[in-house]
Amino acid sequence: MSFYIYQQPAWPQFTWDEHSLSRLLGEVRYVQGRSAGRMEGLGFSVREETMLQTLTQDVLKSTEIEGELLEPDQVRSSIARRLGMDIAGLIPSDRDVEGVVEMMLDATQNYQEPLTKERLCNWQSSLFPTGRSGMYKIIIGAWRDNEKGPMQVISGPLGRERVHFEAPDAPRLEREMEKFLDWFNGESVLDPVLKAGVAHLWFVTLHPFDDGNGRVARAITDMQLARAEKGGQRYYSMSAQIRQERNAYYHILEKTQKGTLDITPWLEWFLFCLISALHAAEEKLEAVLQKARFWDLHAETPLNERQRLLIRKLQDGFVGKLTSSKWAKIAKCSQDTAGRDIQDLIGKGILRKDAAGGRSTSYSLVNDEQAF
Repeated sequence: MSFYIYQQPAWPQFTWDEHSLSRLLGEVRYVQGRSAGRMEGLGFSVREETMLQTLTQDVLKSTEIEGELLEPDQVRSSIARRLGMDIAGLIPSDRDVEGVVEMMLDATQNYQEPLTKERLCNWQSSLFPTGRSGMYKIIIGAWRDNEKGPMQVISGPLGRERVHFEAPDAPRLEREMEKFLDWFNGESVLDPVLKAGVAHLWFVTLHPFDDGNGRVARAITDMQLARAEKGGQRYYSMSAQIRQERNAYYHILEKTQKGTLDITPWLEWFLFCLISALHAAEEKLEAVLQKARFWDLHAETPLNERQRLLIRKLQDGFVGKLTSSKWAKIAKCSQDTAGRDIQDLIGKGILRKDAAGGRSTSYSLVNDEQAF
């Protein structure tokens, strides 16, 4: 009796209901076209900033799904350096940051290149520069073996893990991965967006590495979506959306693994997730446009470097309330200097004092409606 889909005789001959997916595919195409059109109408600097924000978010959220937190400024700096972007405030990045950035950019910027075993192994190796996952030594640059027993796909905190399914036995991997790579690189009449969904499920099912399978699967998904769009310009993040819907993701993944080779429900979930990611990208694009409008409006406004620093932090989503003491700490200046900076920005119509609500006075940026 087959318990998992890869144990079924017809594996990996997936099927789905094209009619039930057609409406969702139509919506994906519509939102993709609308967003791409808006991007094309923007100036180079705004497109560059949007892409930098998207790739940064993609890397941060893809690792966050696995319970790892990276330093956002390091990720942003690493991406900017590798893409040759001239931005202020670049800082050095740790090896683990450089590794995941290298994988993501190779997938999205070199999407036309074939996906090979060597390339996948290089991706996985880049994620674990020390050859360890946490405290444990793992196999890198090769498929997993059976030394640690069956590969279980789990989620949840240590001590309360939930096993969603067991991946195929290690001796099957070489043949199974050859099938997958032949299919992924081959010509197909399959809709390229659906192919991204099938590729994600297929690779996650095989789970060929000792660790890093989720991040590699999401890189493969981004690579195929770039192929579908015929471009490496990233303006939405599937990883961010999967992170937001992580519980639903693991639920549909487990249900699909224990179901039949009809993967219609999985593809429906994947397309819904993609549509949500595209809508979220439109909201982020509006935020980027607001920033661009702000700096255009204040192109001739005299601002010192402390003021520019704090304005950018507020535009990027300042955590908590901005007070003069926080200003002084972030800008590395005295409390008196922070007060003068703030009063100067209030006088120029850039900051406003918040309504009284605590022991310390706080300040916010004047929004678009008030500024224009």
